[in-house]
Amino acid sequence: MGNGVREGPVEFQRDVETITARIPAEDNQEKKKVLNSLMAGALAGAVAKTAVAPLDRTKIMFQGASPRGASLSPQEAYRLIYHTYLSEGFWSLWRGNSATMVRVIPYAAIQFCAHEEYKQILGNYYGFQGKALTPFPRFIAGSLAGTTAAMVTYPLDMVRARMAVTPKEMYSSIVHVFIRISREEGLKTLYRGFTPTILGVIPYAGLSFFTYETLKKVHAEHSGKAQPSPPERLLFGACAGLIGQSASYPLDVVRRRMQTAGVLGHTYSSILLTMHDIVREEGLVRGLYKGLSMNWVKGPIAVGISFTTFDLTQILLRKLQER
Repeated sequence: MGNGVREGPVEFQRDVETITARIPAEDNQEKKKVLNSLMAGALAGAVAKTAVAPLDRTKIMFQGASPRGASLSPQEAYRLIYHTYLSEGFWSLWRGNSATMVRVIPYAAIQFCAHEEYKQILGNYYGFQGKALTPFPRFIAGSLAGTTAAMVTYPLDMVRARMAVTPKEMYSSIVHVFIRISREEGLKTLYRGFTPTILGVIPYAGLSFFTYETLKKVHAEHSGKAQPSPPERLLFGACAGLIGQSASYPLDVVRRRMQTAGVLGHTYSSILLTMHDIVREEGLVRGLYKGLSMNWVKGPIAVGISFTTFDLTQILLRKLQER
């Protein structure tokens, strides 16, 4: 009994020391996890967007074109890219890519990191700790991740769209775009098209992450392998990009029209009016789906590269930390 009284405080002190030592270790582990997600996401976005930058600029130019402009086709896209190359030079095909990088690096970093965090939160809520989420939480995690990233980085997306559809003499730099828009059109212009962006990113990000995670889960169940190979990741990501971008494409066209209205001579006051004007002047398919064929080329490539780069970078960072 006497020994119990003497050892009690000592054991209690040891327990306290063990717990207090564990808390910083767990916090440090969580910080490393978040940092890894941010770094991997940033690299994934940068690599993917740079790879498809010429196609991306072509798509934006067609989306923002006047109603009398030609509809987008692979032949028209090739002619536009070739004409741009002849008239402005090879590197002009990446015009606006610096603005894209300024936006896409934080966007992708936030989106991928947020997705990992939302998966963990929803897994804890639904009792799936350490297991794959069921379909609905899987979709919700992707939608929340995309919405979070879009809300934080939207003005940079606006700047990128402006630089892509204007001659290089109009805006000399990213900062110049911000200054001119703020001075000539008002700060609220930086958020023009924000609502269709959020409405579009919910199905886009939700379906993209849902499709990619689902394909990885099905692959693991049928192949017996814990992780797919890089080519398989590229294929899964391509499928995810194709489904996600096809579902949200009309809202993407509306967003671009609203973003570029100030420099292309149009006035669009709301989503419904913009859609109505586009359909009335150009038709449903040739208007709201202008550039979709280009997106079916560009989207799967970009999303496939993005998901694959993120996964492989995370795996590499974890291995480096273990060593």
